Amino acid sequence: MRTLFPIVVVVCLAGCAGSSNETVVPDEQFGHRYEGIAPDGRETVLIQPPDTLEAYLELPVALDSVHVRPARREALPGEAVPVEVLIKGALPDACSELNQAAQERMERFITVTLSVRRPRGAICTQVVRPFRFYLPLDGTFTSGAYTLRINGAVHPFRIREGVVENGQ
Repeated sequence: MRTLFPIVVVVCLAGCAGSSNETVVPDEQFGHRYEGIAPDGRETVLIQPPDTLEAYLELPVALDSVHVRPARREALPGEAVPVEVLIKGALPDACSELNQAAQERMERFITVTLSVRRPRGAICTQVVRPFRFYLPLDGTFTSGAYTLRINGAVHPFRIREGVVENGQ
């Protein structure tokens, strides 16, 4: 029992020391990007302009998760910071692609409509294609609570001196 005590103390202290250092997960880090296929198997996609000679069917995109990511820097009280959103979802087939990300902001309420387009009448391979999309939100954000609505789903967040707290 005596030889076990020092080991337990060292393990506990190591755990405590590690918890004081803030480790930012890449998906939560402002400005972090994966090009091509990310480690989670999702392809990073961009919105490309549509072919003007093609007729498209436009649909809302299926979303899996949303990560609100403010710029992490030393901000003075009242200073505004930019915010971006990492959106993970899935395209329903081989022909569909992101169409547009329309934003509307009314003070502390931000509404985003993210849609996909698919050529009308196209015969497409039915394969679900997981994606990640990085969306910079328009404007800057001062400290306080905000409500982000993407395709009807609500994602509240809070900015505290340049740091976000999801779900509050």
